[in-house]
Parts: sequence; structure tokens; C-alpha cells
Amino acid sequence: MRELHLDDLYLFTRVALCGTLSAVARERDVPVSQISRTLARIEKACGARLIHRSTHGLSLTAEGQTFQVHCERMLETLDELEGEFAGSAAEIGGLVRVTASTVLAQYQLVPSLGGLHARHPRLRVELVVGDQMLDLARNGIDIAVRTASAENPLPDAVVARRIGTLTRALYAAPSYLAAAGQPERPEDLSAHRLVTNGLVTPLNRWPFVVDRKPQLIVAEGHWRTNDTNLAASMVLQGLGIGRLATLVGDPLVQQKLLVPVLAEFVDARNEVPVFAVTARERHRLPKIKACIDYWAEWLGGAAWLQ
Repeated sequence: MRELHLDDLYLFTRVALCGTLSAVARERDVPVSQISRTLARIEKACGARLIHRSTHGLSLTAEGQTFQVHCERMLETLDELEGEFAGSAAEIGGLVRVTASTVLAQYQLVPSLGGLHARHPRLRVELVVGDQMLDLARNGIDIAVRTASAENPLPDAVVARRIGTLTRALYAAPSYLAAAGQPERPEDLSAHRLVTNGLVTPLNRWPFVVDRKPQLIVAEGHWRTNDTNLAASMVLQGLGIGRLATLVGDPLVQQKLLVPVLAEFVDARNEVPVFAVTARERHRLPKIKACIDYWAEWLGGAAWLQ
């Protein structure tokens, strides 16, 4: 087994977690045949079959499960060693895979990348964008930048650092309001076309304050989408009223492309925290900590929550 390389151990853990050779091949941008050859070489070095291959996919043999445990243990030790010897910001480098919603990625993370590069030139960032919370280990994600609330909590067994806040409000295009009229109270929304989220249903719980009392309306969407950025586009097209992040909606109001709706009733306490989420065994890695520290400054963060 001494002829095995550290990258062999990492490749095996990725295959075990992803369950397919093609997923790992896409991550590495190499042919599937190359991954298959590497696995065959690992099995030969171990003198045992580690993976069952069938038409239904891959599964670990008993020997494969034992090998995976030792691989993960050795890679964790290597990560800790890397942290001990990363003595300065200039030495911090490597690829960091980050997942975030389309809105947070486009309007917060992308504008921050120039400054992150200036501080840590050797860091590389891959953005995996989408509104659904991904499994960090299975998808090879180092950091998930996500909002969370009581209705939409973070998963267990992670470390989360609050790095900012996000607020939402209601908007519509002038063309829509010219045709349908401006609602005067939250209950008027039932007579309007609404744009809602078809994937993250807690985003369809719209909070208001009416006569100093909190009121919650569960929005039934005439138009639904699983992407927050596409929802903003639908509102811009005059399809209906949508609840958007203010970091998206307010600049469009300034450009006279959107109009605030029911602004006097929107609950001012509807701020939701933005977290940087990592696996417990990885949050101290220098490259991951460097990214989170920078984004906490960029967004105006708070303390560690565990």
C-alpha cells in the first residue's frame, strides 16, 4: 500500500461519498476512464475489492468501508497539519468550493472576490450556485453561505458563523401596478398575481405588521420558481408582486424599474441572518477560515454559533 498517493485517498473518499465515477470525473474535469483506472490501481495496491460496481451504481464492500474510514482519518490529520504550517496570509492558498443562493452569489460574493484575491492571491474559489441547501460532504462543498430562520433552520452537525443579515420586501413593476392597481393592505394581495418560491417554501411566509400586530400571509404563487434571481426577473417583467431581497430590489427602485409594495406594512424585524456553514472537521482549515473572515468583514458579521 506504500505506493498509494495522498490524492488517491482523497479520490477514493469522493467516489465513496458521491456514489458515481462520473460525478468525481466532473469535479476533476477528467475522463471517467481515468477515475476508473485510478480506482483499479488503488484496489490492486490494497489487494482487495473495495467497490461493488453494478447497473444501479457503486457501493462499498466491507473492505472499502474500512479503507474509507482510514482515508478520512488521514486526510483530517493532513488538514490539521496544513493549518499548523500556514504561517502567513501570503501562504494561504488552494481551491475553496462555495455554495450560495443565486442572489447572494451575484450581489454579494461576486463583488467581493477582487478584494479576497488582493488579500490572498493564492486562493481560488469555485461558486456552486442554487437555492437548495446541498450536503457539504457529498457535494464536496467547503463553505455554504446561507440564510436561516426558525422555519428554515441550518442542518445539524455543522459549524455556522453569522457573517451578515439580509432583509426582504415586496416589489412590483410599474407596468403591473398600472394594470392591476396598488394593494392598500396585506389582505388585498389575495386579488393579485404573486411570484413565489417553489423550492424553499418558508420564503412564501410574508410577514407584516397591521395595526401594530404581526400578521403572516402564506403567499399562493400564480408564478413560482426555484431560483430567487429568476423570481426577480419575473417581477421585473411585470408578471406580479414578489418578495425580494432588498439588496436586489432597492437598486431597481432607484432605477425606476420596480416600485415598493405595502412598504408601510412590511415587518421591519424581518431581518434574517446570513451564515457561513462548514463541516465541523474543516472549519479551522486556513483557506476556509480566510474566506469566512473576509466575508464577515465584507458583510459585517457577528460571532461563531455552534
